Amino acid sequence: MAQAQGFGRRYIKAFFKGFFVAIPVTVTFLDRVACVARVEGASMQPSLNPGGRQASDVVLLNHWSIRNYDVQRGDIVSLV
Repeated sequence: MAQAQGFGRRYIKAFFKGFFVAIPVTVTFLDRVACVARVEGASMQPSLNPGGRQASDVVLLNHWSIRNYDVQRGDIVSLV
């Protein structure tokens, strides 16, 4: 019984170590490299949500290109 309890604690400890490492890495990636966003409404028509359909489009916001000033004609830029 005591050995099983120590076995469970070891896995819980390993889980929390991985959890507390994965969260900062994920937040940094989403903030610095790229993240996924949904586009809803008529503000971006006809490029996104063509034809006035009710479904939303999903786009990848590339933060890396903006940091390197690699914006070209025809790119869609998102401002917050």
